[in-house]
Amino acid sequence: MQGLPAEVGAASLAFHTTRLTVISQPAANQPPPFEGRNLFSGDRVLQAGVAAHGAAWANDRLTAWGETLGASSTLQLAVRANRFGPVLMTHNRYGDRIDEVEFDPAWHAFMEMATREGEHCEPWAQPRSGAQLARAAGYLMHGEVENGSQCPLTMSFASVPLLVRHGNAHPWIAQTWLPLILARQYDPRTLPIQEKKAALIGMGMTERQGGSDVRANTTRAEPAADGSYRLTGHKWFFSVPTSDAHIVLAQTAAGVSCFLVPRILEGGEHNRVLIQRLKDKLGNRSNASSEVEFAGASGWLLGEEGRGVPVIIEMVQHTRLDCAIGSAGIVRGAVAQALHHAAHRRAFGKRLAEHPLMQNVLCDLALEAEGAIWLALRLAAAFENDASPADRALARIATPAVKFWLCKRAPMVVAEAMEVLGGNGYVEESVLPRLYREAPLNSIWEGAGNVMCLDVLRAAQRDASCIDALAAELALARGGDARLDAHAEALVAMLRDAPDEHQGRRIAGEIARALAAAQIVRHAPPLVADAYCGSRFSDAYEGSLGMLQQPVDADACRLIIERASIQ
Repeated sequence: MQGLPAEVGAASLAFHTTRLTVISQPAANQPPPFEGRNLFSGDRVLQAGVAAHGAAWANDRLTAWGETLGASSTLQLAVRANRFGPVLMTHNRYGDRIDEVEFDPAWHAFMEMATREGEHCEPWAQPRSGAQLARAAGYLMHGEVENGSQCPLTMSFASVPLLVRHGNAHPWIAQTWLPLILARQYDPRTLPIQEKKAALIGMGMTERQGGSDVRANTTRAEPAADGSYRLTGHKWFFSVPTSDAHIVLAQTAAGVSCFLVPRILEGGEHNRVLIQRLKDKLGNRSNASSEVEFAGASGWLLGEEGRGVPVIIEMVQHTRLDCAIGSAGIVRGAVAQALHHAAHRRAFGKRLAEHPLMQNVLCDLALEAEGAIWLALRLAAAFENDASPADRALARIATPAVKFWLCKRAPMVVAEAMEVLGGNGYVEESVLPRLYREAPLNSIWEGAGNVMCLDVLRAAQRDASCIDALAAELALARGGDARLDAHAEALVAMLRDAPDEHQGRRIAGEIARALAAAQIVRHAPPLVADAYCGSRFSDAYEGSLGMLQQPVDADACRLIIERASIQ
């Protein structure tokens, strides 16, 4: 207190030592916290999808993962990881360039849990029938809880087939990198790959002047004497800059080419990849996305010079799959929150879920979640290592269509779910604002909506087997619902008639709805199939939620809502 009047010091001391006691009564009519639920064993639709596609052998593992993800402690980690986002440290205290990103411990906890689960590697490390499907179910549950940590897992997962197929020019790439990518460990240390226990892979495609048009990229790659290349240029979006290496596109004399660019070189020095800043994003706050400059960075060619786009498309196809699955997870998570709230909250003399108009909304949300789950799982099944030629053809046309549809539906679903909770759904203590910020990301990442629709049309026009595979898949449900049969017949005829580009969005959406309906007709209870087909193939269908046109009686609504609720 030296230098202050005695009365000032005394007052300050009194202020700092006074405790304010607030007595509050527990509020009535509040739903219990949505926590402590098993996201797998409590989800009847997800369990049914796993069983229908031959992956019931993974039930024990998925049950354990569902229990971990639904635990109160895990949900709190998700909150913390997004509240305290990554921080860029370009230099150390000596002024040396270090380009490090500091993450909150909650991020590292999520990464450790998910890599131990094998989300980044399991179908490649332990290939068996249904492995992709089982991994998709686990990834979908992860998407219900925390989305930022899915990004490095997806890119690492998607890098494996690319490195297996196109790393042959440098055999040491497969020998050194693949075992570490396939390791079910998390090693965030900044070390040369030779000293690591596990590795994660990122991507660097997008540049300022090109965006989705990667052929407009200006980053240059020049051959070096040691067989590597030196990259000079920039990347506008460089995902997870702390990854151990990135798959990067750059121009050579032969055109756009694909490279593996390590973060730390064999001698321990940082590669010349300079992080300029981290992106200040709408959502995905737990994850670091960056802008970088290549100042003569070392990279190794994957595939042939000038063939970079076809090479990286193999990776992109798998990342697009995860965009669809992740969006299904967001939809599923938001709907679960809304149904839980409406089952416990009372208004105007009865539970929200008992009001007819709210029932209409909740039933429609439940149908949307059911369709999203079936779509994501069926798409994953088409990626199985032992997939048939027909399934591989189906994946070529269905992947962009399903990504387009699910990623477009997610923001709408989360907004409607938020409205079920009212003001409580709009505040940050609710998970819904975070899901709402996350929802647009998957639609933009790896090709926005129009790009997906163009890819649908391109697949149909270039490869008739894609249309044949789609027709055969829809035919499996023939006779189950006349409305679906009529829709499928018209859709296949339209595709064979080489539709114009301006019809792309309509066609992509109709493919996705048809595939979802076919799965529901084949595998879900008849009342669910009737409600889904009656609404999604109605002449009055406009895509809005809570506007079921076909009369769905109260008992059917209740059963559909109950089926979609996580117990």
